[in-house]
Amino acid sequence: MPTDTLRNWSNTGLARRLGAPRIPVLRRYEPGQPLLDGPALVAAVGAGRFVTPITALIEEEGAPVVTEPGEDKLAAVVVDLTEITTLADLAAAQRILTPAVRKLAPSGRLLLLGPVSGDSRHSDYRHSQGAEGAAVAQALDGLVRSIGKELRAGATANLLIVDPDAAPATVDSSVRFFLSARSAYVDGQVVHLGVPAGEPVDPAGMDDPIDPVRPLAGRIAVVTGAARGIGAAIADTLARDGATIVAVDVPAAGEGLAAVANRTGGTALQLDITAPDAASRLTGFLQERHGRVDLVVHNAGITRDKLLANMDDERWNSVLGVNLGAQLTINEALLAAPDLLGPDARIVCVSSQSGIAGNRGQTNYAASKAGIIGMVRALAPRFAEHGATINAVAPGFIETEMTAKMPVGTREAGRRVNSLRQGGLPVDVAETIGWLGQASSGAVNGQVVRVCGQSILGA
Repeated sequence: MPTDTLRNWSNTGLARRLGAPRIPVLRRYEPGQPLLDGPALVAAVGAGRFVTPITALIEEEGAPVVTEPGEDKLAAVVVDLTEITTLADLAAAQRILTPAVRKLAPSGRLLLLGPVSGDSRHSDYRHSQGAEGAAVAQALDGLVRSIGKELRAGATANLLIVDPDAAPATVDSSVRFFLSARSAYVDGQVVHLGVPAGEPVDPAGMDDPIDPVRPLAGRIAVVTGAARGIGAAIADTLARDGATIVAVDVPAAGEGLAAVANRTGGTALQLDITAPDAASRLTGFLQERHGRVDLVVHNAGITRDKLLANMDDERWNSVLGVNLGAQLTINEALLAAPDLLGPDARIVCVSSQSGIAGNRGQTNYAASKAGIIGMVRALAPRFAEHGATINAVAPGFIETEMTAKMPVGTREAGRRVNSLRQGGLPVDVAETIGWLGQASSGAVNGQVVRVCGQSILGA
């Protein structure tokens, strides 16, 4: 893993004596770690229908909950703004947030819950909301992104937009993720929570409740491109959280693939996902070996960078074929075999910041990664018909063997152009996929979550 020398130096005594800006060391998840390492402030503007369940969740995890800042630093600030409709309500939110932000601890978490804004799927709600209500709801988007850019010392800010028909239990897995150290490199994100696909999963009402330490226990997970890099980290993380891994990669990567399968206690499937029979071979393997699949992670991807003026057909077609075409084909095969999909199946597709912001010399790659976003949005309703979901994660600058080979200036620029002023790690992408892959994350569908430390590039 590349070493961030500047970050490490900025945390030395010499750097502090010289007054150099400190690049924070992020608090990342380790098994057995508490959800929060200090008190959480939970507040609301209005009645706050999510205050009680979120308070109970945090207290069950062993952290104290307060209603206003005190002497101690706050590990988290959660504000339920789902009922705000006026500028006066927005001003009330500011009066809660200003003193709370001052007390937020290093690697603290600020999480807002807000209403939908002019949602065309809820015409009655849209008309009752009115122009002011829609404007105030949308204002939270700019508010949370700006807070994310102001926070320091590894703290993050994110926003959950909650469907008016969503039950309180639907926010559980998302609140856990965004408050925990699993979301260390997810910042400035806005995620919509709708009515869950399939039967709602209420952790409090299950005979066998979801274990927050092993939330993927019993789930069968496929990871493509699993032999190395981010794919290997995804397989390791999902296995750590209890999943049974089917690691997929090309035959040429067989040695690395076998190592991942052995390390995770899973199985290896050597497969070129662009082959004409790849989808049938994959679904057949899953049916024969496991009888179902609960999580499919489309991670396999390649780059063949060239300026568009110099682009040839082979570079274009190979990138689009691996990065997008194969996902389309496999997803259609899964939809054509609904009995193979587990009762709470999750599909997670790895997009990229390049697909949102574009990147010089990567027209083929950016087109493929943007295409993934369009595919996810289009297929979300179809997967929901089977009680399943499909989402995308879009990594920003992630520290890998590839980025270690970049020129120093390019690598440093990639690390620093985000609110956390550093590159992410492969495990940050994996943790986000693990959250989206949980049975209890059915309220998230058709979404794109950036794992980029709130990069300045793109929206």
